[in-house]
Amino acid sequence: MSRVAPETLRPLRVRAPAPARKLWNGLVIALCTLCAALILLPLALIVGHLLARGLAGLTLGFFVHLPTPVGEPGGGMANAIVGTFILAGLASLMAVPVGVGAGVWLAEYGRGRLGGLVRYTADVMSGVPSIVVGVAAYGLVVVPMGRFSALAGSVALALLMLPTIIRSTEEVVRLVPRSYREAALALGAPQWRVIQQVVVPAASGGIVTASLLALARAAGETAPLLFTALGNRFWSLRIDQPMASLPVYIFDYAKAPYEDWNRQAWTGALVLLIMVSLVSGLLRLTTRRLPRR
Repeated sequence: MSRVAPETLRPLRVRAPAPARKLWNGLVIALCTLCAALILLPLALIVGHLLARGLAGLTLGFFVHLPTPVGEPGGGMANAIVGTFILAGLASLMAVPVGVGAGVWLAEYGRGRLGGLVRYTADVMSGVPSIVVGVAAYGLVVVPMGRFSALAGSVALALLMLPTIIRSTEEVVRLVPRSYREAALALGAPQWRVIQQVVVPAASGGIVTASLLALARAAGETAPLLFTALGNRFWSLRIDQPMASLPVYIFDYAKAPYEDWNRQAWTGALVLLIMVSLVSGLLRLTTRRLPRR
């Protein structure tokens, strides 16, 4: 091979970007910024409108008093706030273990016809209107029990949560590097222990996020609760009896011909938004502080 004389070598020169390239780069960055602002704008408008209409009714009495009789001003939604927590908690206890387990199974083993059937079913369920889920829960739970109940409402909300948890969990588990699995298997760990102690902890952040997304959707649903939990204007902590909830109260108070009830509907919507935000923030803070082994 012939050698090139050192004096013939020239240093590489980095050409400055052309003005047209600079302009195109600036336009693309501005377009991306505009798209991000458009995504945040609806949320900002909703929060601002709820604060403007519902902040005035956000008093201590709203959280500790029961609803007043029809036509009387005042009162609060204490029973509906507690009922919403109970319904959402029961629905999460039903949906999260099943959804996470199904999602992990799909990611690790669901490569055959059964896995395709489960994915197809989850995709179909995610597109089913919530009122249809409410009617289904009415036929599956309310009719056999012979009465409306918080248990029936929780079943309806759990059915709404399942598709989001299943498909999101499958995706985040697939994102775990394959080298994690191979390293654990090389150390002699069985497959089930690899999934339990390596794969699931590595994907725990995404699994929590998927569960929160499903919970946020279910917490604001009204139609399924109208067919299942119905509502209650008194204290009721029994899951086999009708139970009050914020979405149903917001629906009833918003269409009522009383100005005070309409104001309470806006306050109830603001409280529901605050509840979902607080639960999401607390869970995220808790999962970030979990020790990683």
